[in-house]
Amino acid sequence: MEKNINFIVKESENNLRVDVLINKRAELISRNRIKNLILKKKLKLNNEILKSPSKKVNKGDKINLLIPRPEKIPLKPYNFKLKIIYEDNNLLIIDKPAGIIMHPGAGNYDKTIVNALIYYDKDSLSNIGDELRPGIVHRIDKNTSGLVLIAKNNETHENLSKQFSEHTIIREYQLLIWGKLRPSSGKIETYIVRSSRNRQLMEVSHSKGKKAITNYKTIEIFENEKIPTLSLVECKLETGRTHQIRVHMNYKGNSLVGDEKYKKKYKKLKNVDLEIQQSITKLNRQFLHAKTLGFVHPQTNEEMVFSSILPHELNNILKMLRNTK
Repeated sequence: MEKNINFIVKESENNLRVDVLINKRAELISRNRIKNLILKKKLKLNNEILKSPSKKVNKGDKINLLIPRPEKIPLKPYNFKLKIIYEDNNLLIIDKPAGIIMHPGAGNYDKTIVNALIYYDKDSLSNIGDELRPGIVHRIDKNTSGLVLIAKNNETHENLSKQFSEHTIIREYQLLIWGKLRPSSGKIETYIVRSSRNRQLMEVSHSKGKKAITNYKTIEIFENEKIPTLSLVECKLETGRTHQIRVHMNYKGNSLVGDEKYKKKYKKLKNVDLEIQQSITKLNRQFLHAKTLGFVHPQTNEEMVFSSILPHELNNILKMLRNTK
């Protein structure tokens, strides 16, 4: 149902951004959702529609935010077997394979994780996000595999979104990159923006965009005369920006194996084990797996951590690399 949030700005709240203030006053509404509602002209400041989430407020300002009834759009069910790791009345954890996108969008409106969730249980999904993304609290890329968190109701969705926005969610990924990282472990902290050359890509910026923080450590290095130098790396995200790990590894000069969008130009491989060369060149996905997901359960306040093993197509490459040592 539709609801209104109304209040008057206190002296202690003077000069705060309006989206920050509303988030403080209505804790269960994430800043991202507040921002989207403002952009959809649902906020009035002193009875006038406000269009900017960054507007600073003054003592005595009247705030009125309309939270509309969620829209319902018919989504086609997709009979796709979901690998469910955990389920209760509030949420689902699924282990997504590579090759399927998270939600409907241009070019694909019926063969997505959302459509599979509709087929699985259409009546148990949150509906406060984008109308094409019921249940979707966060995303991983089409050609990335691993753990994804799904909200079954709106209260759970808001709580989990807040945990994501406060960067308290544990997210660890495993990846295989070309070359070696220097230093072998560390923190990458930059801004990420959409590329001006290709709107489908993101890139590092030092002055604008969204802050992105990736902690990384090298787990294993593969290097001998039979194979190109490759490194197995673990990344722990503090933020969750679009293509964050792929952009940050590319920024370091070490793109992911199998990443067609952010790949560097490498010299033609010579004297390389043929089986390994074929397994890498035939890999129709990037070597990136969302391995660990941890959060506080919205209802029980229990700390929950889930893990997923590497899919066989990725594990097979590691086995072959280890056998060449």
